[in-house]
Amino acid sequence: MKKVVFILYVCVIGLVSIPEKGNAQCFRWQPEYEELTDARKAAVEEWSKLKDSVFVSWGSTDVRYVKTEIPRSLVRRQLWKGRAWRGERVNAQAFIRTLKDLKQVEVSVSDLEAAGGGKITAQHVNAGFVRYVMTDELNKDKRGTCGYRPDRTLFDSSLVADVIDRNVIECIEAKSVRPLWVTVRVPSETPPGIYRGKLTFNREEIAPLTIELNVSSRQLPAPGDWAFRLDLWQNPYAVARFYDLPLWSEEHLEAMRPLMQLLADAGQKTITASIMHKPWGGQTEDYFKSMVMRVKTLEGKWIYDYAVFDKWVEFMMELGIDRQINCYTMIPWDLSFRYFDQASDSFQSIRADVGSPEYIAYWQPFLMDFARHLKEKGWFEITTIAMDERPMKAMQKAIRIIREADPAFQIALAGNYHADIEADIFDYCLASAQVFPEKVLQERRKSGKISTYYTCCSESYPNTFTFSPPAESAWLGWYAAAKNFDGYLRWAYNSWTKDPLRDSRFRAFGGGDCYLVYPGGRSSIRMERLIEGIQDYEKIRILKNECEEKNNTAGLKRIEKMLADFEIDRLPEQSAAEMIRKARQLLNKL
Repeated sequence: MKKVVFILYVCVIGLVSIPEKGNAQCFRWQPEYEELTDARKAAVEEWSKLKDSVFVSWGSTDVRYVKTEIPRSLVRRQLWKGRAWRGERVNAQAFIRTLKDLKQVEVSVSDLEAAGGGKITAQHVNAGFVRYVMTDELNKDKRGTCGYRPDRTLFDSSLVADVIDRNVIECIEAKSVRPLWVTVRVPSETPPGIYRGKLTFNREEIAPLTIELNVSSRQLPAPGDWAFRLDLWQNPYAVARFYDLPLWSEEHLEAMRPLMQLLADAGQKTITASIMHKPWGGQTEDYFKSMVMRVKTLEGKWIYDYAVFDKWVEFMMELGIDRQINCYTMIPWDLSFRYFDQASDSFQSIRADVGSPEYIAYWQPFLMDFARHLKEKGWFEITTIAMDERPMKAMQKAIRIIREADPAFQIALAGNYHADIEADIFDYCLASAQVFPEKVLQERRKSGKISTYYTCCSESYPNTFTFSPPAESAWLGWYAAAKNFDGYLRWAYNSWTKDPLRDSRFRAFGGGDCYLVYPGGRSSIRMERLIEGIQDYEKIRILKNECEEKNNTAGLKRIEKMLADFEIDRLPEQSAAEMIRKARQLLNKL
C-alpha cells in the first residue's frame, strides 16, 4: 500500500502547504514518502561475509549504486579530491553500506577552508541522500523506448538511485546501500587555492568524510550568462495536479517556484508556452492546455484573452528565464483546434488540414493579434511560433501563413533537417543523429540563428532515462561542443508520472523519459550531470575563444583532438564516463 507522510512546517496549512508569496521553501521537500520495494533481494551470503557493520566511503558519480548490492570497493575512500573553476558547481557521491537499520540519519557539511584564509561557506555546499525510484529498460530490440507499454511485465523493472533528497533520511535499512550526493557551488569571488572541509553524521558509527577542492583562477560566468542554449520543456499542469492546486493560482505559482528556479540555475534560456489546447494530444499524464483563451463572438468575430500567457511568462522571467518564448504549436498531432463559442455557450473544435481555408481562418486572425500583443509587452523579438517533428510540406504552409500575419515573426522547429526551409527557421533543433552542413551552420551563427539538437524516446544512447548511465547526461554537453551546436533540447523537464517520486515508468515511454526533476524542487543525478556537461561546454567555448584571440592554432588543435571521440556511434562500446574522464584530463591542462 502506498504510504505518503506530509511533513508539517510552520507555514503549512492542512496537508498541502499554502505559503505566502515568495515563501517557496515551504514547498521544497514535501511530501516525505516511502520508496517502492526492490524485487532484487540482498545476497544474504555475500552480506554475511562483511566485517564492518557500517561502512561509509566516497564513491563515483558515474555509478548508480544498487540498494541491495554491495559496492565493489571494499577500501574506504575517506578523502575526495576535485577541481573547479570559480563560479562552477561540482559533484561528488558517497555511499553508506550497513548491516543494521540506521534510524534518522543526518549529514552536516562544514565550511571549506584554504590555508591562505579563503573560505567556501557551508551554505554553498549541498549534501542530500539519494533516493531510489522504479525504472524499466529499453525496448526488446534495444532501439529506444518509444511505443506503448501497457503490460509492464514485458519489461524488466528495478529500483535505481536518482532522486537527490534532503540531508536527513528516516531510515537506512539493514543490508542496504544509501548513496549521498554532494554539490559544491564555488562562488565567483573565491580566491584560487585548495579548500578542505568535512561531511559529518549524527551517528558516531558513521565516520566523517573529507572534501578537498582545488579552485582554479579561471572563472565561469553566471548560469544566466552561459552561451549554451538549454531548452527543457516545462509542464506547469503537472505541478497543479501533483499538489492539487487551482491552475494559475498564487499557490500554484509558488509550488512551481523552487522547481523552475532549479531550471534557471541550470542556465535555461527558453519559456515553453502552449498557445492551443493539447498541442501533443494526451501523450503525458497532464496534457497541456492553451494559455490563450480564444473566443468566437455572437457576431462571428475573434477575441483573445492573454491573461494566463502573460502570468506564466512574467513568472518565468522573474526567475531569470527570459531569453526566448517558444509558443507551441500551429501543427498539432491530430489537427484539431479548440475555441469557446458564444453562440452555443460551449467549447467547440474544428478539424482542418494545414493551409486549408478553415485553418487559415482560425490561425491568421490570432497570429496578427498575437503579434500586436507581444509588441505591446515588449516580447515580440524574443518569441517564436514553434513546431516539432512536423513534415516539411506542412511546415512550408504554416510558414507562409505566419509570414502573412507578420513577416518579422520568428519560427522554431525541432525535428529533421530540411534544407528547403532551413533559412526560415530561427531556432532549429535537430534529432541527435543529424548535424547541420558545416557551411549552413556557419551562416546560421553569423546571422544570429540558434542551432541545437535533441534526444527523446528514440535514442537508446546517449539519453537521460532513469536507467541510463549517469555520465550520458554529461556527455550531451560534450557532444554539443564537438558538433558546434548552440545547445540541447529535451521535450520534458517535469511531465511527471502519477507517482513520480516512486515510479518513473510511463505507459508510452521508458523510465524517466518524461521528467528530469522531482516534486518539491528535488534535483536528480541526471539533472546534475547534465549541468556538468553544460559547464564543460562553457569551458571549451571560453578556451577556444582565448586561443582564437591569441592566434593559438596549437591550442585549437588540442581542443579539436580532445573532442574527436564524441561520436554517437562510439557509444556504448566506449562508455560515456571513460570518454569524459579522458577529455577532462586534457581540458584541465589547457
